[in-house]
Amino acid sequence: MLTLKCPYCGVMADETELHAEGEAHLKRFGPGASDADFTAYLFQRENPKGVHIERWRHAYGCGKYFHAVRCTRTLEVFGTYPAQTLAPPQEVKDAISVKRPGWSWREMAE
Repeated sequence: MLTLKCPYCGVMADETELHAEGEAHLKRFGPGASDADFTAYLFQRENPKGVHIERWRHAYGCGKYFHAVRCTRTLEVFGTYPAQTLAPPQEVKDAISVKRPGWSWREMAE
Protein backbone atom coordinates (compact mmCIF):
# COMPACT_ATOMS: atom_id res chain seq x y z
CA MET A 1 0.00 0.00 0.00
CA LEU A 2 1.18 3.51 -0.83
CA THR A 3 1.98 5.69 2.18
CA LEU A 4 2.64 9.43 1.86
CA LYS A 5 3.55 12.11 4.40
CA CYS A 6 1.36 15.20 4.29
CA PRO A 7 3.75 18.20 4.22
CA TYR A 8 1.20 20.37 6.03
CA CYS A 9 0.08 18.33 9.05
CA GLY A 10 3.01 15.85 9.07
CA VAL A 11 0.78 12.76 9.17
CA MET A 12 1.96 9.57 7.46
CA ALA A 13 -1.22 8.52 5.65
CA ASP A 14 -1.97 5.49 3.52
CA GLU A 15 -3.72 5.87 0.19
CA THR A 16 -7.17 5.20 1.69
CA GLU A 17 -6.89 8.50 3.59
CA LEU A 18 -5.75 10.41 0.50
CA HIS A 19 -7.19 11.20 -2.92
CA ALA A 20 -5.06 11.10 -6.06
CA GLU A 21 -5.61 14.11 -8.31
CA GLY A 22 -3.36 13.16 -11.25
CA GLU A 23 -0.29 14.74 -12.79
CA ALA A 24 1.17 17.78 -11.04
CA HIS A 25 2.61 21.04 -12.43
CA LEU A 26 0.25 21.25 -15.40
CA LYS A 27 0.16 24.53 -17.30
CA ARG A 28 -3.37 25.90 -17.35
CA PHE A 29 -4.43 28.06 -20.26
CA GLY A 30 -6.62 31.16 -20.07
CA PRO A 31 -9.72 32.18 -22.03
CA GLY A 32 -7.66 33.14 -25.10
CA ALA A 33 -6.13 29.67 -25.47
CA SER A 34 -6.40 27.72 -28.68
CA ASP A 35 -8.55 24.61 -28.91
CA ALA A 36 -5.39 22.51 -29.29
CA ASP A 37 -3.87 23.91 -26.07
CA PHE A 38 -7.09 23.34 -24.13
CA THR A 39 -7.47 19.81 -25.50
CA ALA A 40 -3.87 19.00 -24.56
CA TYR A 41 -4.47 20.33 -21.02
CA LEU A 42 -7.61 18.25 -20.55
CA PHE A 43 -6.67 14.97 -22.20
CA GLN A 44 -2.95 14.56 -22.88
CA ARG A 45 -1.30 13.58 -19.61
CA GLU A 46 2.00 11.90 -18.85
CA ASN A 47 1.88 8.33 -17.62
CA PRO A 48 5.55 7.42 -17.24
CA LYS A 49 7.03 4.18 -16.12
CA GLY A 50 9.36 5.54 -13.47
CA VAL A 51 9.71 8.80 -11.53
CA HIS A 52 6.57 10.96 -11.67
CA ILE A 53 5.16 13.99 -9.82
CA GLU A 54 1.53 13.69 -8.77
CA ARG A 55 -0.98 15.93 -7.03
CA TRP A 56 -2.69 14.47 -3.94
CA ARG A 57 -5.24 15.68 -1.40
CA HIS A 58 -5.23 14.70 2.27
CA ALA A 59 -8.98 14.01 2.05
CA TYR A 60 -9.53 12.49 5.50
CA GLY A 61 -7.03 14.71 7.29
CA CYS A 62 -6.24 18.40 6.90
CA GLY A 63 -7.87 18.50 3.44
CA LYS A 64 -4.97 20.28 1.76
CA TYR A 65 -3.42 19.55 -1.63
CA PHE A 66 0.23 18.55 -1.98
CA HIS A 67 2.62 17.03 -4.51
CA ALA A 68 4.33 13.65 -4.23
CA VAL A 69 7.31 12.42 -6.23
CA ARG A 70 7.25 8.66 -6.60
CA CYS A 71 8.22 5.81 -8.88
CA THR A 72 5.19 4.41 -10.69
CA ARG A 73 7.04 1.14 -11.27
CA THR A 74 7.90 0.35 -7.62
CA LEU A 75 5.64 2.76 -5.61
CA GLU A 76 8.81 4.10 -3.95
CA VAL A 77 8.18 7.62 -2.59
CA PHE A 78 11.00 10.16 -2.87
CA GLY A 79 9.23 12.96 -1.03
CA THR A 80 6.25 15.27 -0.74
CA TYR A 81 5.97 19.06 -0.78
CA PRO A 82 3.28 21.77 -0.76
CA ALA A 83 1.18 22.19 -3.90
CA GLN A 84 1.96 25.91 -4.13
CA THR A 85 5.63 25.12 -4.79
CA LEU A 86 6.52 25.47 -8.47
CA ALA A 87 9.22 22.78 -8.49
CA PRO A 88 10.32 19.96 -6.18
CA PRO A 89 12.65 21.07 -3.37
CA GLN A 90 16.32 20.17 -3.58
CA GLU A 91 16.06 17.44 -0.90
CA VAL A 92 13.53 15.57 -3.07
CA LYS A 93 15.79 15.89 -6.12
CA ASP A 94 18.72 14.63 -4.02
CA ALA A 95 16.68 11.63 -2.80
CA ILE A 96 16.02 10.65 -6.41
CA SER A 97 19.69 11.03 -7.35
CA VAL A 98 20.80 8.82 -4.43
CA LYS A 99 18.38 6.00 -5.28
CA ARG A 100 18.63 6.34 -9.07
CA PRO A 101 22.31 7.02 -9.89
CA GLY A 102 22.72 8.42 -13.35
CA TRP A 103 19.15 9.67 -13.47
CA SER A 104 18.94 13.28 -14.58
CA TRP A 105 16.40 15.75 -13.27
CA ARG A 106 16.14 17.01 -16.87
CA GLU A 107 14.42 13.72 -17.77
CA MET A 108 11.47 14.93 -15.71
CA ALA A 109 11.22 18.18 -17.69
CA GLU A 110 11.30 16.49 -21.10
